[in-house]
Order: sequence, then structure tokens, then C-alpha cells
Amino acid sequence: MSDIVNPDQSQSARRRRAPLRTPSSLKGNAAVDIAGGMNGMLADVFALYFKTKNFHWHMSGPHFRDYHLMLDEQGLELYAMTDPMAERIRKVGGTTLRSIGHVSRLQRVLDNDADFVEPSDMLAELCDDNQGLADRLREVHGLCAEHRDIASASLIEGWIDETERRTWFLFEAGRSPDAAGH
Repeated sequence: MSDIVNPDQSQSARRRRAPLRTPSSLKGNAAVDIAGGMNGMLADVFALYFKTKNFHWHMSGPHFRDYHLMLDEQGLELYAMTDPMAERIRKVGGTTLRSIGHVSRLQRVLDNDADFVEPSDMLAELCDDNQGLADRLREVHGLCAEHRDIASASLIEGWIDETERRTWFLFEAGRSPDAAGH
């Protein structure tokens, strides 16, 4: 009796030893294309999260409290994007970022390691970075739509809206008092 091999058991054992290959109904290179685009986005989100927290920690000046709290809120929004984004990459059959070094190789958001940055420059830089992120989110949304990955496209639509909101708040907070009335 011990010579009989249970086919289900051997198939299960093979699956446990197999490389990470999540089954997907996406056709052709869709999983590779979507995972590649989303990993770039994920790297940008991590880089923007860290820059936002950097500016949050190093904020100064008469509007300290308002800016400090706004950047903390924006950092939380960015961080909240990371897990659903990484999990979506895995769901479509890809693998995702594995280290800070991996993030640095893919990120398009530039770091700011300056010892001191004026608050107005912080807001302007983050505003530009969020605008750039919104553009890249739209690019990957188009890629997802092209491959009929409705679930990824749907998630990205929400992230675009959140990113546009951050851009708007940063823009308005950074306007000069003279421009606010016009």
C-alpha cells in the first residue's frame, strides 16, 4: 500500500517547492508589463512617502503646525497605498520590491538630503512630485486598461484622486498671500 502515490499529494508538494508564480488569467505579457509599471509606481510612492516624512520632521516657521500636520496626513495616505499596490502586483502574477535598494533603482521621485529646506520650497517640491506621480499613475492605468486588468485600473483611479487632492492642498498651502485672492 505504501507504494501507491497519491497524485494530489505529489502535485501539492510540487506547488510548495515552485517559484513564486501566482496564477493569473491575464494574457500574454500582461502580468510582466503591469507588474513592471506598478513596481515603478510603488518605488515612487515609497520615495515620496519618505520625502514627505522628511519634510514633516524638518518643518519650521510660522505655519509649522499646519504644514506639519498636513504632511503627516499626506504621509499616512501615501503609506496606505503601498500594501494594496504590492499585493495587486502579486495578484497579477508578478513579484514586487524587496529592499530600499530596489526602491532606489526604480524611483523617479528625487531625494532631498539638504540640511535645510525653506517651508515654501518643501511644499512646492512635494506639489511637483505629487503631480509627477499622478502622471505616472495615469500611464500605468492606461497599461492596465490595455490589458483589461480592471481591478488594477480601479485601484489606480482612487490613487489618482488622492494624489490630485494632495497636489491641490500643497499648491494652495504654498501660494503667496498676494496670489490667494486672485
